[in-house]
Amino acid sequence: MEVPKELGAYTRVLKLASTPSWQEFSRVALIAGVGVILVGILGFLIFVMMSFVPGGV
Repeated sequence: MEVPKELGAYTRVLKLASTPSWQEFSRVALIAGVGVILVGILGFLIFVMMSFVPGGV
């Protein structure tokens, strides 16, 4: 494990990274939000279906 070599790689990545534009940030936030909502709805539907199964919940 060569620490100076790894630090150089991390520094290079940080130099290449840039702040996203507002449009790019809002699009990523929208997609992530939709994904969270879909997973929540799926979990709720599984909960509702399991509540009808005898001994489910």
